[in-house]
Amino acid sequence: MELILKYFPDLTPLQIEQFTKLYDLYTDWNSKINVISRKDIDELYSRHVLHSLGIAKVIQFNPGSKVLDVGTGGGFPGIPLAILFPETQFYLIDIIAKKIKVVNEVAQGLGLKNVKAEQKRAELVKEEFDFIVSRAVTNMPDFVKWIKDKTKKNSTHELKNGILYLKGGDLTEELAIYQTVQLFDLPDFFEEEFFETKKVVYLPLKYKS
Repeated sequence: MELILKYFPDLTPLQIEQFTKLYDLYTDWNSKINVISRKDIDELYSRHVLHSLGIAKVIQFNPGSKVLDVGTGGGFPGIPLAILFPETQFYLIDIIAKKIKVVNEVAQGLGLKNVKAEQKRAELVKEEFDFIVSRAVTNMPDFVKWIKDKTKKNSTHELKNGILYLKGGDLTEELAIYQTVQLFDLPDFFEEEFFETKKVVYLPLKYKS
């Protein structure tokens, strides 16, 4: 928890309480339904929570905005972002039902009113969102195909509506077709070794390719 406060010192008492509860909630649920690898549960705050909050170093979601988290797994990046932005609506989807069960239980355990989680494929989502977030569920061209018609036309943030994607490694080839893509290196914000090659990939939609 000190790690979160190190980079986000202005949390409210409620947010501190919610972030603190994450460890016990995930440890408990992970023992019943494995959504996080056993070795990673000890590194929950760095590898999952802080990694998810890398998006918050790139953008501050406005009150009333809507964010879709595709392939949320156990609730990342959606749950940590929902704690940080309580007035933004988050819709978390995954195709695996047991993962969504964990997400719903964690959201309920934290008292998060701004999270909806469902077992669903991205292609079947009918709503439109300001931003679509994810943690490396597939390569970018496939991801864009899944969600290309799901962003609102009108942007209300400094960044135009689009994709905010957490990914690591060399992305040169994968992103070569996107002229408007921007990369934000997480080591610019976090000094821990885990983030050495990690990035937030921002792709505005409608983009030019």
